[in-house]
Parts: sequence; C-alpha cells; structure tokens
Amino acid sequence: MNRLLDVPAPAKLNLFLHVVGQRPDGYHLLQSAFMLIDWADTLHFERRRDGQIRREDVRGTALPEADLVVRAARALQQASGCPHGADIVLDKQLPMEAGLGGGSSDAASTLLALNQLWGLHWPLARLLPLGATLGADVPFFLGGHNAWVEGIGERLTPLTLPPARFLVLKPPSGVATPQIFQSPCLKRDEKHTRIEDFVANNANNIFGWGRNNLQPVASALCPDIETGLQWMQANGLTGRMTGSGSALFAPVQQPVDLSTLPTGWIAKICTNLKVHPLNGWC
Repeated sequence: MNRLLDVPAPAKLNLFLHVVGQRPDGYHLLQSAFMLIDWADTLHFERRRDGQIRREDVRGTALPEADLVVRAARALQQASGCPHGADIVLDKQLPMEAGLGGGSSDAASTLLALNQLWGLHWPLARLLPLGATLGADVPFFLGGHNAWVEGIGERLTPLTLPPARFLVLKPPSGVATPQIFQSPCLKRDEKHTRIEDFVANNANNIFGWGRNNLQPVASALCPDIETGLQWMQANGLTGRMTGSGSALFAPVQQPVDLSTLPTGWIAKICTNLKVHPLNGWC
C-alpha cells in the first residue's frame, strides 16, 4: 500500500461539560459526554521512502511548522522507528477555535492511517498512550466510540446514544482554550455525576443533562457566543456551547430558517454517528 485517500476526521460535540476539580499540576478534571458527528475534515496520505513528513492544505493555506497532524506523524515515526515518511494533504472543513475537536481528530486519523500505510499493525492499546501525548481529546477519536469522558480526558467509557440531528453554529470569532481554563471566574467544583444517571435521563432526550461550565467564561471573552445563543432562542432552539467554544449546537426536529443568521457565521446541520468511520482500523 502506497497511499490512502479520503480518510475522514469527524468532529465531536460535548453534550455537557462539567469541571469537577483541578489537579496539583494544574490540569482540570472533567466529566463529559462526547458525541461524534458527520461534519469532518478529510486527509490524503502517500508514503515516502525518504522519511520526510510533508503536510499541505488542499486550498494552499499557510500552515504552522508543526501542527497536530505533523506532530502525530513524527511521534509515530519516532516511537516505531519507521524509516518511511508521508506526504499529507488536508482538506480542512472544520472551523478552528470551535470546540469541535478538529485538530485532535486530524491527529487521531493521522495515527490510524499511518499505522496502516507504514505496515506497523500497532494495536489500539499501543496507539492510545501516544495519542494522549498529543492532546487530551486524541484518545477519544482513536477509541472509535461515543463516550463518557472523565479525568483530564483519558478515561473513556463507550456510550450508545440515540440518533439525533443538530444545528451547529460557528461565529467568525473564536476563543483560546487556555484563556478559559486560566480564568478565576471558571467554576471548578461542579458536583460529580454518574454515567447511569446520564444514560437514564438521555434515553429520550439527548440534550437533557447538565451544562457547560466553560460557557459563562467563554461568553465573556467572546460576545458572539451570547449572540448565537440569543439567535437560537429567537428561532425556538435550545442551544449550548460545545467544548471550549466558540461553536454552539442545538437539537433540531424541523428545518431551520438560516436567512437571519449574522453575516460571516457558519451553519451546518449534522447527524450523530454510532461509531467513528475508522473504527476497527487497528
């Protein structure tokens, strides 16, 4: 195998996000339910014999020297001692600074694809620790299932979630995750919840649990978040921020009139996924 084309890297939504504590090293302890959706980036991989890792954007956009895709490829190359390299082309569809996990998903799909392309045949248990060094959300995307998430993001319990459709909105502005977690206004002592209670309450209402503790701080830093929530409310929708924002989502049953959406906003109707498209690749 010399190439892998059209490798998907789907986004995720945080159905809720509670901050339940903070470790002595500064990392925050979380509880959340992560759900995969059908909005995705696409990556193309071609094996190189000279060991170089090269990454391009399909639209020719300038790229950082070592983004998560490049870091993931180099980490796997170094950990495995593989002599091969790769040309990687990214078709970036997911907006940045959205809380949708786009960069982490790209990194996870890179690890899964190069594990195949380079003939490493690493099991998932071997890829997971490597993914965790790249970002807290990467193990989730490697795991392949919707999940109940605890700790700093490393403790995953697979979840079965009912089918649902969502409107996802992304304003033109974003918010940096470190700013939110460093804020003295962030609530860090949310009460612990149980997965059993979440499952019981979400049997018929996938959006019927908890809150996003990051949302008040993010809204203060990025006023567009409140603008989006008010627009949803005016259109009969109950919205919430996903992750550290600034993207918002709301369950939808009927078509939504997007004609009054502010200029520059991105809107996408998404369906949740039962499993990751690359589930079973290792």
